[in-house]
Formats: sequence, C-alpha cells, structure tokens
Amino acid sequence: MKETLKAGLRDLGLSLTEAQVDTLCAFARAMVEKNQVMNLTAITEDTQVAKLHLVDSLTVLSCADFRGSRVIDVGCGAGFPGVPLAIACPQAEVTLLDSLGKRMKWLEEILPTLGVKAQCITARAEEAAADRREQYDYAVSRAVARLNILLELTAPYVKVGGAVLAMKGAAAREELGECANAIRKLGLKLEGVREFSIDGASHAVIVLRKVSPTPKCYPRRYAKIKQSPL
Repeated sequence: MKETLKAGLRDLGLSLTEAQVDTLCAFARAMVEKNQVMNLTAITEDTQVAKLHLVDSLTVLSCADFRGSRVIDVGCGAGFPGVPLAIACPQAEVTLLDSLGKRMKWLEEILPTLGVKAQCITARAEEAAADRREQYDYAVSRAVARLNILLELTAPYVKVGGAVLAMKGAAAREELGECANAIRKLGLKLEGVREFSIDGASHAVIVLRKVSPTPKCYPRRYAKIKQSPL
C-alpha cells in the first residue's frame, strides 16, 4: 500500500512527509479492518485502496491551496476525500459531514488515535446547511450524487470567492453538460476540469468558483432536489 501510494503521489507531483504517508496508510488499514463489521468500502485490497481511495482523494490538492482554509467534505462516507486531505494538509480546518451515524462515530473514534484533526458532523447535507451557510472556503465531495443534484447540496456551504470541488469519474463532462442552469442559479462559475488517470481509469475534479451568494431557497428538501434537479 505504501509504495503504491508513493508512486501515485509522484504521478500527481505531490510531496508528503514519511509521517504523512504512514498516517494515510494507517487510516486506510483501519478502514479495511473496520469494514469486516461495518459496510465502509467495496475496495479492500491494499494496492486498490491506495489508488482508488488515497491517491484519488489527494487529487484535490492539485486543484486548490487549502492551507489556512475551512473545508467541508459533504457526504464523506468512510472519510474520503476529507480525511486524506486533513492528513496531507494539516493547515486546513476540515469538517466531515455524513448522515450515517455509525460511520461518523467510527471516524470520531479513529481519527484522534491517528493524530488527525477534523470535526465530524452527523446530518443530512440539505439540513445542516442552515447553520453553516457560506462558512467554508471549499466544499469537496466524492461519489455522492449526480452533479446537478450535488451542486445544490454543496454550494450553500461555500463563501463567495470560495469553490466547490466535485470529484467525478469518466462521466464528468457529461454531468457538467447538464448543469448550466444549476451553476447559474447557485451563484457558481465553472473554473475548470482537472483530469487524472488512476489505474487506467479517468478521474476528474470539477472546480466551480462561488461568484455570488446562493439564494436562500436552496438547498430544497432532498426529495424535491431529486425529483426536479436544477
């Protein structure tokens, strides 16, 4: 796992300390171990965990400077990309948000043992936004929902001048093509799409800059968002 991670970091042009690499691997191994009793991931083989969880999560470091920033990982699941981001950039203030209490309880327990600082919040994204509206420099998200749905769940958290970083696979540009209306209505502007090849598969980070406040009517209830995406 460690050598695969190091090779992936070289490919991304990223440099981490040996201690950071060790902590990333320790977190990944703890996840795989916990996965025996809790559904956290379908990916459990060492090299695949390194590529498809750790390296994939760290692609966001190539898209923004997180130092001194407040970052929220919306729908963090087992902690990706938020935990690797917190390990790789301890100067960022990271919040992990997910609606599944068991996962969040595990993250609250494991992270302090690894010396990783992150705030864990158990809540639905569309509900937690009311108390945290436009308080973050960045919202990151991976494998949560199609982009036209995801943007309504993430944009309300981001300050004007900040950005949403949406992590996607091969369908990134197709999903982006559906989002012109959502981007405009939510106060966003497409800044770029960074594409990466990981284990032969296409991965992308869609960077959307927040250029004006998101109207207070968003986010709507999730059933409404899903029923009629912007």
